[in-house]
Amino acid sequence: MSARIVRIKTWEEFKQSAIKHNSQSFVYGIEQAALSPQKDLTVLRLMMPTSEGLFLLLDFSDGNMLRQTGIPVRVGRFGNRFIEDDDVMDFLKKQLKREDVSICAYKPL
Repeated sequence: MSARIVRIKTWEEFKQSAIKHNSQSFVYGIEQAALSPQKDLTVLRLMMPTSEGLFLLLDFSDGNMLRQTGIPVRVGRFGNRFIEDDDVMDFLKKQLKREDVSICAYKPL
């Protein structure tokens, strides 16, 4: 795999790249963007390794959902906003119409 990072701007472009490359694995990270100009800082970082490089999509929250994917942003009992791992995995499998993909969460130490 090349060390090149390919920044993707839309979910549709990411989805088409996944289909084109017949991608078998995806990695995602759920983050709180500290330097975001928005009040809500929830971000989904979706990554797809391919022979052409690492494809990357950043999806920022917009109210109660993410802008590109529409994945819900939930609110905990103390007002903290978060994304459920299962929502991300279910979304990818449904959108790609595949159950055989490997989807892993990246959770830094």
